[in-house]
Amino acid sequence: MFIDYAKMQIKSGKGGDGCLSFRREKYVPFGGPDGGCGGDGGNVIAICKSNMNTLLNYKYIKHFKADSGKNGQGSNKYGKKGKDIILEFPLGTEIYEIDEDGNRIQKLADISEKDHKIVLAKGGTGGRGNAVFVSSTNQTPRRHEDGKPGETKFIEVTLKLMADAGLVGFPNAGKSTLISHISAAHPKVANYEFTTLQPCIGVVKVDDLHTFVMADIPGIIEGAHLGKGLGIQFLKHIERNKVLIFVLDITQPDLLDRFKTLKDELHSYKTDLGRKTFLVILNKIDLIPKEDLDEWLEEITKEFSEVNAEILPVSAVTGKNLQSLKYKIFELINKQKQGKLF
Repeated sequence: MFIDYAKMQIKSGKGGDGCLSFRREKYVPFGGPDGGCGGDGGNVIAICKSNMNTLLNYKYIKHFKADSGKNGQGSNKYGKKGKDIILEFPLGTEIYEIDEDGNRIQKLADISEKDHKIVLAKGGTGGRGNAVFVSSTNQTPRRHEDGKPGETKFIEVTLKLMADAGLVGFPNAGKSTLISHISAAHPKVANYEFTTLQPCIGVVKVDDLHTFVMADIPGIIEGAHLGKGLGIQFLKHIERNKVLIFVLDITQPDLLDRFKTLKDELHSYKTDLGRKTFLVILNKIDLIPKEDLDEWLEEITKEFSEVNAEILPVSAVTGKNLQSLKYKIFELINKQKQGKLF
């Protein structure tokens, strides 16, 4: 099950109390203070787990608490630090602190790199024992400290898929068929709209040495940026794709208008999305009679020249031009990484 959103409560551990103690041994009637300090409370730590791609672990468990530090003891024994609690998240996870009404207060973490590790809630400091307070003017201090409380936070966790290329298009444009034919992904494929109800990621093998990661984003409809259909729930997954692949069904009318609608939805959701590097795919060319295909493509290419869009006709079903598509996407990804395209 793909889960990309969760809310939970986290609490770091309380610091252990410092100890009030004096040395008491036979033949040592005036032993000095020997109260040890308490241990620090455990932290709540977020780490990146590279082979994880969902927040399913946090669908049902909503409370996470680190261990408290142990109290200090006599004979200058320090309390043991509380055990940290480790929360694992996939790449692309954003974590926000929220108030009790669900309003965001601050961003705590953006897990966008492997081995990323961040403290979400710091454990309370252990209290000092009375042995620490010895001075030249006070040889028998009775002062000691309680441990500091841990932090309690309500957090909101949202996952934005991190793929090199993202497939964008209207429902039933053939995106799922396409990704299933060029990668190892196996999304549900059927001849009706909204077959794909959750994003799907696949690794595309270009050749023996090169691969890239592609995401199949569920179909976008007009008004998606306002929440229409499944709207914003899916648009957020496009934010981190380096290259966008617009998939259009060549058998549909007004292809240029359909492309502009998709671009407008992305731009309306977030301005930067409308400026991403992109490629237009004309899918389902196998449904056009061979004798008419060249004429169709010539006319469509002429129409799309006004938006400076590069077009590649393919058939996800028959495999026509799919290898060329892999090479083209890989080329665009590399150029984007090198800063040659923006």
